[in-house]
Amino acid sequence: MTSLSSLEICAGAGGQALGLEAAGFGHVATVEIERIACDTLELNRPQWNVLNRDVRNIDGTQYRGIDLLAGGVPCPPFSVASRQLGAADERDLFPTALRLVEESNPAAVVLENVPGLAMPRFAEYRAGVRARLATLGYDVFWQPLNASDFGVPQLRPRFVLVALKKRFGGRFEWPSPEMQAPTVGETLRELMAARGWPGAERWAQRANRIAPTLVGGSKLHGGPDLGPTRAKRAWRELGVDGMGIADLPPDASFPVDGFPKLTVAMTALLQGFPASWQFAGRKTAAYRQVGNAFPPPVAAAVGKAVFAAIAGVESDRAIPRARVAGLR
Repeated sequence: MTSLSSLEICAGAGGQALGLEAAGFGHVATVEIERIACDTLELNRPQWNVLNRDVRNIDGTQYRGIDLLAGGVPCPPFSVASRQLGAADERDLFPTALRLVEESNPAAVVLENVPGLAMPRFAEYRAGVRARLATLGYDVFWQPLNASDFGVPQLRPRFVLVALKKRFGGRFEWPSPEMQAPTVGETLRELMAARGWPGAERWAQRANRIAPTLVGGSKLHGGPDLGPTRAKRAWRELGVDGMGIADLPPDASFPVDGFPKLTVAMTALLQGFPASWQFAGRKTAAYRQVGNAFPPPVAAAVGKAVFAAIAGVESDRAIPRARVAGLR
């Protein structure tokens, strides 16, 4: 399959970049401001061109004519219902992303964000983004997607923007749900039993639902635990102690009816990363990278649909299904 080119901004630990790679995109560069996340990218994909840079300092004209510009721009602080596109706020990187679109003129754009951006009070902001992209020659599509519809064992809604040059826009279709997500128990049974915990099978049967959304990913509020009280209560119902992240799975001495903590590797599986993906840094920094990531299988599904629109092929033929499934 012919590869299409992609510029990945705000790449984080590589969730979206990994999914887009599986969908047939080759990254000309992956841009990330956090050094520890760049270490993760280089650890897993030494062949990638990883740029430890502030995306606001990237010159998009260097990448003019790429096929795709993609990124998980940080959650903008939409605190005022009537805020305008480009309002002065250094945390809002949508204006930077749109500048890069204008400078690089890609065939397609994929930007993912929090589901709150879909709320009615942000309609004016979305309209500003849409209008700017329209003036640049794009058809714009915005859709909430749930990770569990794409085989990710987690309730993780995201709001995804896809923009395609008008010659491709008529061919774009959002990906349909691909498969039922496995439960937390099915996903983590082997890891929970890896050190001989006799309660692993019993625990897996109890953890018979998908996970709540992984939280705790921000530097300000994100510690090595599974989030606020409400989230911890949901994890408790699954037999998980959400008060912290463990260094290792439970061993043979752990009570049969105990409530184990998750490890970073376990949270990564729940986020849709392959077991082979490694995270640089200590436990808290590694978990923060997991918690902020876009699930790779969702990115792969969106990427496959975008690839199909650009390449003019049937979506099911754009990428072998087994290749996407291999991310799980």
